[in-house]
Amino acid sequence: MHIVLVRPEIPPNTGSIARLCAATDTPLHLVAPLGFKIDDKHLKRAGLDYWEYVDVRLHDSWDGFFRRHGEERLLYFSKRATHSYTQARYRETDFLIFGPETVGLPQDLLEANAERAYRIPMTGRGVRSLNLSNAVSIVLYEALRQLGKT
Repeated sequence: MHIVLVRPEIPPNTGSIARLCAATDTPLHLVAPLGFKIDDKHLKRAGLDYWEYVDVRLHDSWDGFFRRHGEERLLYFSKRATHSYTQARYRETDFLIFGPETVGLPQDLLEANAERAYRIPMTGRGVRSLNLSNAVSIVLYEALRQLGKT
């Protein structure tokens, strides 16, 4: 299982996700451009002292990431997808892909991969989206549950 953050913007979110990845032994891919410097104090603070336990892999662009991992099974997560994340049948080698906090993944990417695009259902009317670190946690733990790893 791999977590992929495409153009993450908010350091504390990425730090929290890094901590989650350390706790679950899950590689974390960061796809540039990043909305912060990798040595940002807020990023470090949110990840606490767990950074040494995180397998962080940096990619200079989506194209670079895709050239390297495009043959893998990529699953996309967005509030604009139609399938629920619980409908996915996760595999240990999946790459779980999340977009930037303010705009999410591009619509054309979601449309081109509609059969592998998932959302986390929200019933509250006044909420536009979930916090990125919460969304990653929800999806990763469902995947681990399905795989019998929780």
